[in-house]
Amino acid sequence: MIEVILMQRVEKLGQMGEVVKVRPGYARNFLLPQGKAIRASKENLERFQQQRAQLEAQNLKRREEAERIAERVAGLSVVLIRQAGESGSLYGSVTARDIAEACKEAGLTVTRSQVLLTQPIKTLGLTTVSVELHPEVHVPVTVNVARSPEEAEKQARGEEIAREEEPTLEEELRAELGAATEER
Repeated sequence: MIEVILMQRVEKLGQMGEVVKVRPGYARNFLLPQGKAIRASKENLERFQQQRAQLEAQNLKRREEAERIAERVAGLSVVLIRQAGESGSLYGSVTARDIAEACKEAGLTVTRSQVLLTQPIKTLGLTTVSVELHPEVHVPVTVNVARSPEEAEKQARGEEIAREEEPTLEEELRAELGAATEER
């Protein structure tokens, strides 16, 4: 475990300015390269304390900007047209990159790392995804995955998309028996 000073709020870790212990790989591969933390040495602690007021002011300014953007895009909904089977499962999946591109087209410029998607979307329907505009500001985005624009409109209105269910084995046998008895 190594100690680092957080330069911004990090989810499930701590607030800006806190000294936390993390695994070396997490610090080396994520926190340090992205500027989210610096090593907790005596010199860095002193430098951070001198710049603390300035860093907090910058953080507050970025957060206020993010809050203004969040108010402007509240209730954002994006439509993604995908190929899908009759049961509603997609041929492929919708990833954070797809959602980020759809958000850009809708007027909200975000990167795929800002789209907080725990796992790819693999079925048709409406899904709410959180987009991180700032470590302290998240905005919900509704992702409407459909086979066609018409289907997307129906889903947005809350209508259930009629899925053509495959006939059961019993129904198929009855149909074959009925056809065989008619031929006689």
